[in-house]
Amino acid sequence: MPSLDVSNFNIVCATLGGFVTMFGLVSFLCKEKFYLSEALISTVAGVIFGPNAANWIRPHDYALGSEDTLNTINLYFTRLVLGVQLVIAGVQLPSRYLQIEWKSLSLLLGPGMTGMWVLTSLLVWAMVPNLSFLQALAVGACVTPTDPVLSNSIVKGKFADKNIPKELAKLVIAESGANDGLGYPFLFLPLYLIKYLGHHGAGEPGGVGKAMGLWFGETWGYTIFMSIAYGATVGWIAKELLHWAEERRYVDRESFLVFAITLALFIVGTDGMLGSDDVLACFIAGNVFTWDDWFRLETMDDSLQPTIDMLLNVSVFIWFGAVCPWNVFAHNSVIPIYRLIPLGILVLLLRRLPVVVGMHKHIHQIEQLRQALFVGFFGPIGVSAIFYLYISIEFLEGIVVDGAQREDAAHLQEVMYVVIWFLVICSIVVHGLSIPLGKLGIQIPRTLSNAVSTDRNSDEPAPFHIRSFTEQSLPGILRNRHSNTASGTTTPRSAATGSTGANLLPRPLYRIGGSVIRSKSGCQQQQQQQQPPPKQTTPPLPPGDESDATTTTAATEREVTRPVQVARPTQRMQSMDRPGNAASSSLADDDSSFSGSNPAAVLSPRHTEGQELVLGPRTIRFADGSARNYGTNVESPRDE
Repeated sequence: MPSLDVSNFNIVCATLGGFVTMFGLVSFLCKEKFYLSEALISTVAGVIFGPNAANWIRPHDYALGSEDTLNTINLYFTRLVLGVQLVIAGVQLPSRYLQIEWKSLSLLLGPGMTGMWVLTSLLVWAMVPNLSFLQALAVGACVTPTDPVLSNSIVKGKFADKNIPKELAKLVIAESGANDGLGYPFLFLPLYLIKYLGHHGAGEPGGVGKAMGLWFGETWGYTIFMSIAYGATVGWIAKELLHWAEERRYVDRESFLVFAITLALFIVGTDGMLGSDDVLACFIAGNVFTWDDWFRLETMDDSLQPTIDMLLNVSVFIWFGAVCPWNVFAHNSVIPIYRLIPLGILVLLLRRLPVVVGMHKHIHQIEQLRQALFVGFFGPIGVSAIFYLYISIEFLEGIVVDGAQREDAAHLQEVMYVVIWFLVICSIVVHGLSIPLGKLGIQIPRTLSNAVSTDRNSDEPAPFHIRSFTEQSLPGILRNRHSNTASGTTTPRSAATGSTGANLLPRPLYRIGGSVIRSKSGCQQQQQQQQPPPKQTTPPLPPGDESDATTTTAATEREVTRPVQVARPTQRMQSMDRPGNAASSSLADDDSSFSGSNPAAVLSPRHTEGQELVLGPRTIRFADGSARNYGTNVESPRDE
């Protein structure tokens, strides 16, 4: 008889597959319209599916109830995600990026990381009771590296395309990739000192000399420099092998596209067996692998790597939401909740922002102060912090006296467990909601302003509108203007065009390409049209000046009825279509003429008071391939 098999494996597959499927249906809406990150949505889903709510994802059951096994799962899962992410990050960078931008990266990875480490440690030391500064340095080291997973979500998408320069986005990716692997020296300096100096070195003889020897020899020599050499060697060999196979048509398209992912798995496994820094090795290998930019350009339009990246991101943050010790934040013996919350706020505000703002003038990718504020604030804490947390727990559990973990090591382990998990959750929430809340803060005042403006009193001036006349209406306009000027009377524009007075312009606007030109005499023209025509069209002159008056009147009539001559486009006229440039500004200030270096390229009928600028039916084609018919772009004021 058939029966249900509600096993953990089936539940996990159904839950993960169902969530990714449903999220995929609204993923564009969430990420590109509401600017919500995958990390935030997945973490919330993990909380809902985890043991604190639906209990569909049961981390302790998968670890067979063992806390040590669960810690090992967390460590290996974060290693896998970071390894794949950092190879992809290295591949995304342009050719020889680490060599070309070494100065900017050196500032961020040297003084930048050191400043972040010290500032975070000071905050932890001040807020966590019964904690030495050496122990606070170990806590601060775990959250010093910026997370490549969360950083990648910030520098990609619609918001990043509009607001983040490409060079700045590349710098953020490179920094987040490199500083993840460089977190080992910052972490193991205090850990070695705690091991050999804490409790007067009980159970661990050797003192400060042995601690510094291990830090220089094992951490820097074996862990850092060996991982750099290993990653560069493997990346270079992989690049040459792929070149060789591709030239001989030995590799198919699917294997070619997945090559970087399999390279990441290989490095994580082999470098992990060597006991070196596999995270840093993956980033170096990814950058060397695309040193000549060949693989990056070949896979630029492919979606396989972003797809695998998305699946890993969703999976790891669902796991974080389920495995996070939520109850420990409020009930622990190391820090009360009223200290923990201010600590999270202060770390997010002061951990990175002062350092980046202080040295942004020496980093050419950060051109403005607002860009420095952006880079300083968006230094998220995520997967890398959890990775270093469980590296630290594994190290601290090895500090044993008489068969039991030493007291100071156990206390530091509990502090790190509570504080680092809380800082990661704070970063996911705050950095995940910063952009949508910022956009909402801009939209609400704008919406309220529009709502108030629609209910204005009818006595107030109406908002202006730019309207266009069709080409067929131009001859009638010219005839009316010519006849009115010749007879010395003025016909209201509303009568000539059949318009109402609702679209009143405070001054005339003329559009040339993408530039809007305001006439200097527009306000006077509007006032003259609203006032009744004077009985005397010309002022009385002294005796003997009648000839001057006749000449002035004739010249005025010629200028009013003279059509605009649009010459062939030159470089100056092509740039006129770009708003905000010098040509547009000069033309807005003086719309009586337009001249460039070529005397033939002149847009210059002089128009006098009361005249509307009329462009003849002429199509101009610009250098970018666009074309504009200036005979259909006439904007003029309307009278009531």
